[in-house]
Amino acid sequence: MQVDQNGWLSEAAHCPSSHFNERPDSDDISLLVIHNISLPPGQFGTGCVQQFFSGTLDCSAHPYFLEIADLRVSAHFLVERDGSITQFVSCLQRAWHAGQSAFAGRDNCNDFSIGVELEGTDELPYTAAQYDSLVRLTRALRRAYPLITAQRITGHEHIAPGRKTDPGPAFDWNSYLARLDAPLEEGED
Repeated sequence: MQVDQNGWLSEAAHCPSSHFNERPDSDDISLLVIHNISLPPGQFGTGCVQQFFSGTLDCSAHPYFLEIADLRVSAHFLVERDGSITQFVSCLQRAWHAGQSAFAGRDNCNDFSIGVELEGTDELPYTAAQYDSLVRLTRALRRAYPLITAQRITGHEHIAPGRKTDPGPAFDWNSYLARLDAPLEEGED
């Protein structure tokens, strides 16, 4: 798994979003932000997240969708429950995932971060397939953007405290971070 010179992941499905803009400095990709999302809330595998991030969500399909109808958001990546990865925005572009945020005294995390959404909720455990894909994705991102160190991997809840709670208490930070530096298993890249 690798990120090409245009910021696209080789092993991801591509679902281009128009919800992005230019980064102030594309050489300053130095933060990885982990989120969670499910649409409708608590439901998985609906395809609605892809529609939401690409601006094609039918807001009449569920009452909750009326609450988010005016939002224009995106992430760089979505990791579904089965581990499949979809990319919406090139890593070289600014996706709209963090909102009002700050990390290490610096505001506007979208300017310098990559956003990864895990299909899930704060309370429901994430799947082994999601962790496997997230580890492989994180390794690929860190190879492409070496300013993303282990200390610069965080959750939405940490950069927007009081406003956001994801990826939540169900996310196993210790296991995930330990696996990033573990030796590669056979067949892993």
